[in-house]
Amino acid sequence: MPNEAPTPPPASIWRRLGSGFLRLLGLAAAVILYLGAAKLMAILAVRVGADLIEGIDPLLSTDRRPNIGAASLARRELAADILLQVNLVLLVLLTVIWRHGSGWRERLALDRTRPNGMRARHLLLVLLLWPILHITWVTGTAEAFGATFAQGVKLSPTLSAASVAAWLAYVVIVAPAAEELLIRGEIFAQARGFLPPALAILVTALLFALAHISAWGLARPVSLLPLALMLGWLRWRTGRLWPCIALHGWSNLALVAYVLWPAPG
Repeated sequence: MPNEAPTPPPASIWRRLGSGFLRLLGLAAAVILYLGAAKLMAILAVRVGADLIEGIDPLLSTDRRPNIGAASLARRELAADILLQVNLVLLVLLTVIWRHGSGWRERLALDRTRPNGMRARHLLLVLLLWPILHITWVTGTAEAFGATFAQGVKLSPTLSAASVAAWLAYVVIVAPAAEELLIRGEIFAQARGFLPPALAILVTALLFALAHISAWGLARPVSLLPLALMLGWLRWRTGRLWPCIALHGWSNLALVAYVLWPAPG
């Protein structure tokens, strides 16, 4: 038929597939570089800063370092976690502003030039109902992988009230904001440059889940995958990043409350 589009030659198809694969690798490399740089900066800052505060020479070899105690170690770990996320925010903002100038807000979906693509009551319904689904999925995943989730979990007694407040702010505000700026902000924008919405949502969800691989193996990434898909869908549907940050933080808060809630009796 005269109106049929010509079939691309096999060589052209392979070039497109190769180009797409390299771009996907580029997305993964970007996530690794951002997280790696932020973590390295955090570890160095906490190690040197805490040593100087406690009167320890930061250049001492491991075998000559004094025992800092459990309380100091817990504070250092918390400080490193918080600083990692702060560094991540700064790195993402600085690189996006450097590359896109005055268009950085639009790049990260932080502008208000476009209308919200989702009605407020629908967004509120998602925010209210999602934590229930999230907790159900996470607990079910833990059982499927044989993990001991939410069994006798308590905060470290070495943490002061100020440290607990800082940890809670980190879990509910700092980490969600930083991770969403990276994954549903910059990485999602990069993915949409060569992928349709559904694939961009899927790819960023997989990257988000894989970035949370820990000693639990695949249990944690699998438990986070539905949340990651929902966050990606919200980013596409609303065209904004704030709903993603809100849902991420609210889900974390609900999960923390569920885990730390005292058992009856």
